[in-house]
Amino acid sequence: MHELTTMEIRIDEYAGYCAGVVKAIGAAEEVLAQEGSLYCLGDIVHNSAEVERLERKGLHVIDHTRLEGLTGAKVLIRAHGEPPETYARAEALGIHLIDATCPIVLALQQRIRKGHREMQRLGGQTVIFGKPGHAEVVGLTGQTGGTAIIVSRPDDLSAVDFSRPIRLYSQTTKSREEYLQLIDNIKARLPEGADFVAFDTICNRVANRARQLEVFARSVDVLIFVAGSNSSNGQYLFEYCRKVQPATHLIAGPSDLRREWFAGAASVGISGATSTPRWLMEEVRDSLSVIE
Repeated sequence: MHELTTMEIRIDEYAGYCAGVVKAIGAAEEVLAQEGSLYCLGDIVHNSAEVERLERKGLHVIDHTRLEGLTGAKVLIRAHGEPPETYARAEALGIHLIDATCPIVLALQQRIRKGHREMQRLGGQTVIFGKPGHAEVVGLTGQTGGTAIIVSRPDDLSAVDFSRPIRLYSQTTKSREEYLQLIDNIKARLPEGADFVAFDTICNRVANRARQLEVFARSVDVLIFVAGSNSSNGQYLFEYCRKVQPATHLIAGPSDLRREWFAGAASVGISGATSTPRWLMEEVRDSLSVIE
C-alpha cells in the first residue's frame, strides 16, 4: 500500500443529489423506517451503491411485470415518473402508489400532454429530445399515447416531417448545448412560415451544474467523477468535464481508483452526477489516502 499524503483533496461543494432524487429517497426511507419494506418501480436512483444501501433497509426493486399480485402493497414511483398507464394499472390492481415524481418532470409531463392535444388538432408532431428507453422518456412519451417522435442526437431527424407543425421538448437531463444544436438543425430544414415551437424543458440544476463543474474541474490537477454506469446525467457531465480537464476519470466507487492517475498531481477533485450520493464521494476521498 502507498500513501498519497501530499495531495490536496476536495469534494465539489455543488455535487450530490438533485431535489427530485432527495424527494424520492426521503419518501422511501420514511416508509422503510415505519414498515421495513417497500416496492419501487425500477432503480430509485441510477447508482448501484445507493440502491444496495436501500435494499438492505427493505427496498424491493421491481419491474412492471411484478405488479401483478401486489394488491394492497405500497409501490414507489421514482423521480423519473411513469406513463398514465402505470397509474391506471395500479388502481385496477389495488396497489397504493407513492408518487415521488420530480416536480420538474411532472410539469413537463403536463406540458407535453397539453401540447400533444394541440398537435392532434393541427395534424402536427410531438418531438422529444431524449434517450430512447430511459425511464423519464418512457413517462414522457406515455403522455402522447406512445406517438411522440424520440430524437436521440441533434442530427437524428429522419423521422421528423418538416411540412407539419412541430412541438419540441427535451428530457430534463439532456445537454443544453446539444438541444440548442437540435433546434438550429430543425430550423434550417423548415419551410418558410412553418409552425415550430421549441420549449426550454432542461432542468436548470443540470444546466447550471455544467458551468459549476467546469470551474471546479479547471481548479484541480486530476478530477475523479463518480457516477453509476446507467446514469445519463453522469455520462453527460463526465464528458463535459473531460473536455475542460483531460485528467478526468469516471469511476463507480473507490475500488476503481488507480494510483497511476495521480502521478505528479498536487490537487485532486471529486465530483459526481445528480444521482451520486455524498457518502459515496466521501468514501472515495477517504480511499485516496491509501491506494494500491
